[in-house]
Amino acid sequence: MNEINELIKIWGNFCKKREFKLNEDKSVVKMLAKGVLENEKRLGLKYCPCRITVGKKEEDYLLICPCNFLIQEKWVKNNQCWCSLFVRR
Repeated sequence: MNEINELIKIWGNFCKKREFKLNEDKSVVKMLAKGVLENEKRLGLKYCPCRITVGKKEEDYLLICPCNFLIQEKWVKNNQCWCSLFVRR
């Protein structure tokens, strides 16, 4: 549980002074943190839990959380990243 809280704290710091914040639904944030940490244990890196790695390093690096969601269509249309971890302020 401590790993989860530490990751959430890091994400919170990442959001400071930016146009986005963490989702206010703490259960969603905690679930996503668990998924990221499971991916790290299984695959070696903190991959986004809502996107599927393909086994090619260059492509998979784009899926490390936080990904470059600000350029994604979902961000532009829905004001949130793929998994809704980050939402527009």
